[in-house]
Amino acid sequence: MRRTLRAFPICRNVMARLAGLCLVLSMSTSASATENPEAVDRSTLRVCADPSNLPFSNDKGEGFENKIAELLAAKLNVPLKYTWYPNTVGFLRNTLRARRCDLVLGIVTGAEMVQSTNPYYRSTYVMVSRTEDGITADTIEALQKDIRIGLTAGAPPADIVAKSGLASRTRPYNLMVDTRYESPGKDMIQDLIDKEIDVALLWGPIAGYFAAPHGDQLKMMPLTKETGTSRMEFYITMAVRPGENNWKNDINALIRENQEEISAILRSYHIPTLDARRNLVP
Repeated sequence: MRRTLRAFPICRNVMARLAGLCLVLSMSTSASATENPEAVDRSTLRVCADPSNLPFSNDKGEGFENKIAELLAAKLNVPLKYTWYPNTVGFLRNTLRARRCDLVLGIVTGAEMVQSTNPYYRSTYVMVSRTEDGITADTIEALQKDIRIGLTAGAPPADIVAKSGLASRTRPYNLMVDTRYESPGKDMIQDLIDKEIDVALLWGPIAGYFAAPHGDQLKMMPLTKETGTSRMEFYITMAVRPGENNWKNDINALIRENQEEISAILRSYHIPTLDARRNLVP
């Protein structure tokens, strides 16, 4: 999951949104947050985002987080203003914590350095395969030992792949990249189409978005039946600065009142989401 999960994500791409950008807070930043706990510009919706990180965001407004930001700004009846910064080490410190914006739209619940809103979706890592191959495995452990696996380095499925004796069958794809020039998730799906690999293990939002143009050629299996310590599912929230409780409550109200429209945006980007019982939402 780059932001695979502000991931895998910060702990982005959910990875690095999701693979472990857990950052250290400077004393000066922490002190300023304490002195000015409510430093929100209410005249505009100030959002920090990656300028080249589809399906999440880009500077052309084409990502699903862009569309959700536009929805929130419209509901608040204020203009939308972006601060662009690559979703990598230093993202939160140099954007939200530096007061260059007041909201980050995609971060894992409980991430350090920020205060999380209520979650607005829950997704999971998935296994993508070619429909014609008839792969029916619903866990990584159930894959045949001769399967060629595409895997984001450092992502949660990596531990299960290693424990299942499949490490020698993997093709690694970089987690931390300059998203202006590289798109590992897109590359992994294309390699699957080109039969360079047989299975792609990806953070759901990335997999759904890049697999969608290939229609029925590809199928996705949510990795919700995996056992062990590796977590495959994550609640995704928005992030505000610690201490800004009034602002957090306002954003929570916006999420609650507009969840149906937010969910419709997610569906339009083919983002696989889970309900409270861990079932895929149609």
